[in-house]
Order: sequence, then structure tokens, then C-alpha cells
Amino acid sequence: MAATLQTIADAVGVSRSTVSNAYSRPDQLSPDLRARILAAAERLGYPGPNPSARSLRRGKVDSIGVLLTANLSIAFRDPYAVSFLRGLAEAAERRRNSLLLIPMPRHDIEGSLEAVRNAAVDAFCVYCVPNWTGALELIAARGLPVVSGDDPELLRDELPQVDGMLGFVGIDDRAAARKLAAHVAGFGHRRVAIVAHWATDDDVTGPVDLTPEDLRYSVSGERTRGYRDAFAAAGVPWSDILLINAIENDRAAGRDASAHALDRLDRSTAIMTTSDVLALGVLDALKDRGLEPGRDVSVTGFDDIPEAELAGLTTIRQPSYERGRISGELLLNPPEDPQARRRVLPTTLVVRKTTGPAPVS
Repeated sequence: MAATLQTIADAVGVSRSTVSNAYSRPDQLSPDLRARILAAAERLGYPGPNPSARSLRRGKVDSIGVLLTANLSIAFRDPYAVSFLRGLAEAAERRRNSLLLIPMPRHDIEGSLEAVRNAAVDAFCVYCVPNWTGALELIAARGLPVVSGDDPELLRDELPQVDGMLGFVGIDDRAAARKLAAHVAGFGHRRVAIVAHWATDDDVTGPVDLTPEDLRYSVSGERTRGYRDAFAAAGVPWSDILLINAIENDRAAGRDASAHALDRLDRSTAIMTTSDVLALGVLDALKDRGLEPGRDVSVTGFDDIPEAELAGLTTIRQPSYERGRISGELLLNPPEDPQARRRVLPTTLVVRKTTGPAPVS
């Protein structure tokens, strides 16, 4: 029979609560008595109190659930996501909290929701998870604090049940994307392609017939709306923009997707993406074809990960580490004022060598 608190209490000749205090409230016992209890526990093979039960008794488990948009292996290939998680983890560690990573791949949403439902956590951080999954409603039903990268002001009509309880740490994606596209349009580009992970139902690489309102990820939708705003202002109709789906948000997918813009008789003179990792894949595709970025085809990314600077990529810089750190601080010490739970962080247009004038055809 496995040793219990009572087994130890009988062996030492003390009460069960005294044995419990040896683990949870050692200041209540003399050093000699505590040493005798721990020695008896070790001799009898008692591993210590059940941590889950102890957490339930005090109503806290010291853990933050982190919802990720895809498989963990994909998330850890994205330098921006890794930097965000580092900031979040460091904020958690300062308060002796841990992170529980919960991936939400599209092929198993029901299984992911079950994990959200049963997760032993005190709060949730939602990283780039589309609102159609039902995760936010489920978290709201649990009554736990939550911080998301999706602006609640954009979700108010669609998800009224999360209004007032959803914290936000992020950027104005639409305004940032508008600056980036205005820069490209200012160089005279009119044959433009946008490569993004659109999360289409058929999930294949290639051109798609969509509007920004059709997009299943809030962040991608806002960035694409920003691109549309800028090109409309420059007199480029949306129907002239080539939209290309990448099956994942990674470099290889960006390389494959950009072929549909480069291997055409009317080759796109500019390819914009919704992330740096996709843009790096576009640069790979240009290299394969002997094309020069910024001269033959302009390319833009979004995020400004370290590899973007090395590649000379024009992009939007946003603070990844700070975004994770602030998200953790808001979850672990939430302010009473709902407005204080909304943090819009700054962005910067970073112009490098991958953008230039549209080539004369």
C-alpha cells in the first residue's frame, strides 16, 4: 500500500495536519520535528502531497494557458512567435508561473477545444488563433482572465460575450500595413501579389478569389485591408491584386506560393506578404530564378525578425518580446480599468533593399 500523510503521522506519532504542515507550512514546526517527518516520509516512500490537489485547495495553479494557431513544431519555426513566447515566459517566471502550450491545428479543433476546457490554468494568452474556433467563447464561459492579439474592438459585434473581459496587447495591423503598401505603391507598382496563409477550405497553394472580409484570421484580414486601403488610394483596384494562398506560415510555403506570381507572362513586379517568414521564402524563389529583389521584383514582409535585417527585407517592425512580456504582466496582475487592459504597441516602417521602382516593361 502506498504511503499517505496518515501513514507518516502514525510512524512519527503526530497528527495528519502536522505532517501536512511539514510540506506546506514549515514555519509552524520546529526544525527537529520537520526533519523527523521528512526522514520518515523518505523511509516509507512517500513522494509528497499531490500538487494538483494542493493547487485546487488554494484556487490557483500558477500556470498560464497559451493557445497557438498551429502545431507546436510550426510555431517554433517562426522567430516572431519564439520571441513572443520568451517575453511571456519571462513575465511568468518572475511570478513563479509556468506556461501550458495548447496548439489548435485546424484539423482537430474539437480536440483542441477539449484541451482548453480541461486545462488546469489560471488565465489564457491567445496567440493568433482565429475567432471562429470557439476558443474565446469557451474561455469566457470559464470566467478566466484572457489576453489576445486580436483587438476586442474588432470582435465586439461578432463575439459580444467576450466584450469587457478580453485584454489586448498588439498593434494596429491595418494602419501598419497601409504604410507598407503606400511605400510600394509610391514606387509605381501596379502588378502586385499578396502571399498569405489564408486558411482556405481546400488548403492548397495557389491563387484564391477572396476579399479581406473572407479571411479566417483576424490579423491577416486587418493587414490585407491595410494593403487594400493603400492601393485603392493609389488608384489600383482590388480586382487587379493577385492573392496567393500559402499552405502554412513558413519559409518553404512562401517559396512555393510565390511561384504563382513569378512564373506568369505578366509577372508581378511586387510581392507583399503578411509575415517575414513568408517573405524570406519569396526571396528564395527569386534567387532560384536569377531575379534581383528590389530591382526585378520588390518584396515586403511583416514583423522584422532578425533574419529580415540580414536579408535586407523591407518590412514592418513590431515589438515581439515586449508584446509577450506585457501580455504576461496583464494576465498576472490585471488592472481594474478595462481600458488599461488594452495596449496598442508602436510599429515602424523599415525600408531596406528589397523594394524599389517598378521595372519598366
